[in-house]
Amino acid sequence: MSSQLIELSNALAQATDRAAATVVAVHAEPRGSSSGVVWRPGIIVTSEHALRRDEEIQVTLPDGRVAAAALAGRDPSTDLAVLKCAEAITAVKEFGEAATIRPGSLALVVGRTRASGPVAALGVVSLVTAERKTWTGASLAPYVRLDVAVQPTAAGGASVDAQGRTFGIVTPRFGRFGAIAIPASTINTVADTLLQEGRIPRGYLGVGLQPVRLPDSLRQSLHLEEKTAAIVLEVEPNSPAHTAGLVIGDIIVSLSGNGIARLEDIHSQLQGTAIGKSVPLGFVRGGTLKETTVTVGKHNHGAK
Repeated sequence: MSSQLIELSNALAQATDRAAATVVAVHAEPRGSSSGVVWRPGIIVTSEHALRRDEEIQVTLPDGRVAAAALAGRDPSTDLAVLKCAEAITAVKEFGEAATIRPGSLALVVGRTRASGPVAALGVVSLVTAERKTWTGASLAPYVRLDVAVQPTAAGGASVDAQGRTFGIVTPRFGRFGAIAIPASTINTVADTLLQEGRIPRGYLGVGLQPVRLPDSLRQSLHLEEKTAAIVLEVEPNSPAHTAGLVIGDIIVSLSGNGIARLEDIHSQLQGTAIGKSVPLGFVRGGTLKETTVTVGKHNHGAK
């Protein structure tokens, strides 16, 4: 038994060493640091929520050198940010396939600090589903939840499988319990867009909204399931909502056939893939349930 434990220990240490060769420490806040992965030569992917500033960013490379990095773009919905650093040349060589990972499999989280070097945490994969949306509306496919404690310094570090392959980066942002491994497929898509455009295009309706509770009598008379909806407080001129005929005071109860209980439910329907599509929108006006069709516009600044 002792020899098996030693073999396991040595294997984990070797996997950590391999992953750490592509993991950097990211310094973008007054105190402490987070981690990032050299995803491609000169390109670092890190955790967006831990990136507290857009300028004067530095990274500690695996060889201990400190280099300047420039922000290429950030996407809060997937908690991903992309940095450019010409000196970060040793990138991940072998990626794991998150979709093939099974619950119960071992998973390593490998990060880096400026002072201490590599840091590692061992846990297991607790859940794998083909696709799930986060509370920000972003779709992760596959969705991989890790039963592992992630220290702030390791946020944005590498998620490593039992073969020592990096299958994503880790973030504690979306998980109530443990952490989430953002899969390589999502990272590649977001990184490509950020490198080309600097931001992720989002669908746009052109309305100012506020949650509102629906009276039980109204819900019952209109056969609405959700107790809350979104009331329109503002309609931008010539916006998709304006063209669709929405006015201040309308209460949006559904979009694309999905009920609206929170504003996030609207955000989740306004991903980049929705831009240019005409979708049904249900709303209440004067106590009457109505429906219109809205063509989702493109907006790069987070408007609804």
